[in-house]
Amino acid sequence: MSRYRLSPTPAQEAALAEHCGHARFVWNLAVEQHSFWKPGGGSAPGFAEQCRQLTEARTEFEWLRNGSVVVQQQALKDFAQAMANFFRRTHNRPTWRKRGQNEGFRIVAITPSDVRRLSRHVGEVKVPKVGWVRFRWSRSVPDGVKSYRVTWDRAGRWHVAFAAIPEPIPAPGRGEVVGVDRGVAVAAALSTGEHLVMPTLRDTEKARLLHLLRKLARAKRGSNRRRKVKQAIARVRAREIDRRKDWVEKTTTMLARRFDVIGVEDLKVAAMTRSAKGTIERPGRNVRQKAGLNRDILAAGWGRLDARLKDKASVRVVKVNPAYTSQTCNRCGHRDPDNRESQAVFRCRACGHQENADVNAARNVRDIAAGHAVNARGGDRATGPMNREPQLVLLSA
Repeated sequence: MSRYRLSPTPAQEAALAEHCGHARFVWNLAVEQHSFWKPGGGSAPGFAEQCRQLTEARTEFEWLRNGSVVVQQQALKDFAQAMANFFRRTHNRPTWRKRGQNEGFRIVAITPSDVRRLSRHVGEVKVPKVGWVRFRWSRSVPDGVKSYRVTWDRAGRWHVAFAAIPEPIPAPGRGEVVGVDRGVAVAAALSTGEHLVMPTLRDTEKARLLHLLRKLARAKRGSNRRRKVKQAIARVRAREIDRRKDWVEKTTTMLARRFDVIGVEDLKVAAMTRSAKGTIERPGRNVRQKAGLNRDILAAGWGRLDARLKDKASVRVVKVNPAYTSQTCNRCGHRDPDNRESQAVFRCRACGHQENADVNAARNVRDIAAGHAVNARGGDRATGPMNREPQLVLLSA
């Protein structure tokens, strides 16, 4: 997805919000329909049947008929895809959409004439029943796009994202391998010794966020004051989210351009960030501490870093079993839980080798990834791969 900042006029903003409302309404109707379905009770209505029912609803209700049929049908299409993902056990079951959360809609079957450039930094996109809406031309729009999605976030910003599959970044061809160890204090430690830290809010911004949260706690529910405070909080948090996304994009691009093979730990982020509350009969322990750890893991962007690496480096990303990588000495191979003295210090009990614990783990990941990559190409460390792929050269510890 190539995302751009929209700049709608007040009238266009109202029309876009109406599209979002229609898409949310149709989605929630589909959720309600499927909530009555039980195993063994026949099949639930599919996309084609729901589209037929939508046609009947548009005939009966004028306010729905005045909206865009493309927006409403694509909401049903998105729901059908969400249900397919649920039955494949890759995603959770689709739930209700609330006003002001995850607002947006999708437009398909667009042509090259529906997107045009006005000046160096200004472009326009044609939205059904809205007209031409301007957006910031921060980079070239990909060729051959067939659809786009318009979204609105809690900070009050509108964006348009054009659906396009980017070309993977080509390998540099130097045969270098890198290992990446992901953590909380250090978001990504490289086997080269580099520490990549996820940016966050500045101290003044953190103080403002704390002030706003306290102000929110005193505001009356449903009041205009509470609404304004929530918008101010959303703007501060959106700034932090944007910085994290920007860091992930720049970091993954740097890794894909510098190294031929990238080894990362095969971490199950969804399982690692699962709640520890438990049940009423068997309540969990250290729930507050686990919740704090979950927030730190999600803030470090482990999942997004992994996904964007696979998008940009494609088959050059090697998943490594993370077991014992933080307990094994990269110099002598001795494995002992006591080797890791603290979060940052690693000292081998056998050979006395000492270095940063995250870098030591990253070098173990690098060595395992290099071995997997060589075996996959049918070569060995002495003769190298048997095809035109660059030869893998292990970096010195």
